[in-house]
Amino acid sequence: MEFLSLLGAVMNLNQWMVLAMFVVFIIMLFRGIPVVYALVGVSLIFAMVGEVILDPSDSLINKFIEFDSTRLNYVKLSANGGRFFGGIIKNPVLVALPMFIFMGLMLDQSGVAQKMMKSMQILFGALKGGLALTVMLIGIILAASTGVIGASVVLLGVMAVPTMMDQNYSKPMATGTIAASGTLGILIPPSIMLVIMSDQLAISLGDLFMGALFPGLLLGVLYILFIIIYGLISPDSMPVPKDRKPATLKVLGDVAISVVPPIGLILLVLGSIFFGLATPTEASGIGALGATLLALAARNLNMKVFKVVMRQTLNTSGYIVGIFIAANFFAFILRRFGGDEIIENMVLGSFENPYMVIGFILFIIFLLGFLLDWIEITLIIMPLMLPVVLSLNIPVEGYGIVDNPSIVWFAILVAVTLQTSFLTPPVGFALFYLKGCCPPSITLAHIYKGVIPFVLLQILGLAIVFYFPQLTTWLPAVAYGN
Repeated sequence: MEFLSLLGAVMNLNQWMVLAMFVVFIIMLFRGIPVVYALVGVSLIFAMVGEVILDPSDSLINKFIEFDSTRLNYVKLSANGGRFFGGIIKNPVLVALPMFIFMGLMLDQSGVAQKMMKSMQILFGALKGGLALTVMLIGIILAASTGVIGASVVLLGVMAVPTMMDQNYSKPMATGTIAASGTLGILIPPSIMLVIMSDQLAISLGDLFMGALFPGLLLGVLYILFIIIYGLISPDSMPVPKDRKPATLKVLGDVAISVVPPIGLILLVLGSIFFGLATPTEASGIGALGATLLALAARNLNMKVFKVVMRQTLNTSGYIVGIFIAANFFAFILRRFGGDEIIENMVLGSFENPYMVIGFILFIIFLLGFLLDWIEITLIIMPLMLPVVLSLNIPVEGYGIVDNPSIVWFAILVAVTLQTSFLTPPVGFALFYLKGCCPPSITLAHIYKGVIPFVLLQILGLAIVFYFPQLTTWLPAVAYGN
């Protein structure tokens, strides 16, 4: 036992335990174990290990001999059951989660995107890269409608890939455009990820929605400018269709009919928050009802569609809530080993400049984006980084209105970073979503080559938001100032 105490003093046993928890968790994921089971399993294992090894009241040998499962009271697991489950279910912010999921799924089923695709393709058909521009604009609208990367990428891939191939588009350009536009759903509000970030960082969801709007639109503008310029430089990569139709007044009317309803719904949801007419939770209900009415108006709403949307909403919400509970359990055990303090000291000890610390955190999150989904990163990593960011005292202008403006800025930086990691080869999640709905003639090499310019544009957008925090705080301040 004296040797163990000496070893623990030299190597800091708690630090090793914290590191081991993350390593075992990653190994379980690579073994194909579902993330919820991995989180709970690691937590139980290390709860027992901590009870056996870290309690100094008996010798290590006696602890193994006398070990009893009731000793897990050390972490008061039974007493914290309500904390793991009840505290999440009762959270009013998370009521918005299934509502926004329902809104996005119902819009997918309504056929709105297909109508926009047909009409806008005719409108921009005479432009070099007009189809790519159409896909990007639809991607921006879908991003504000669905908020789910997988759904947006697959929907755009199914709709746009065959048409782009028929028009002899370059395979890298076609797939890069689709993948980049589909990932905007993680950032442009109302985003599911922002709802979860709001809960984990204890900041206003309205602040996050307003704060993410300009950065999301900034990335969209950068993408559009790139498509226009690339179409002029390399017209053979994005040829104009030979059988293009003229953009008549009837075409303009069709575009308006197809585009105005979803944009109007988005403006209704965000506008009700912006002008203080509704809370984000209430606005989510407005969005869910509005999406249902749009599907009804498009004559695509029936009992079969309604059941599919309800079932998918339940599955997605249940999956997220399950990870919520498991992540809370994981964080509870991690804190028993002093995980918060250990990680804070490690990160703060890496650099003296607070902006370098933020950059280091974003780099870690970028790397984790290759291994974990945004849900795990948001639920596990973000709460651990919150005390680090608060301790930096970075002066971010909030105009005296936005609560914790530095945290709002940090949350948007993380969102942009995760969006970049989802696009970056070789293991960006969006790339595999797209490959799954592409014909065999399109390889991963085509997709990798196509996303590189958009990844560079995302890094540029991240740098702009990093150096100009006002992009994330000005709109919330104006909204709540009024």
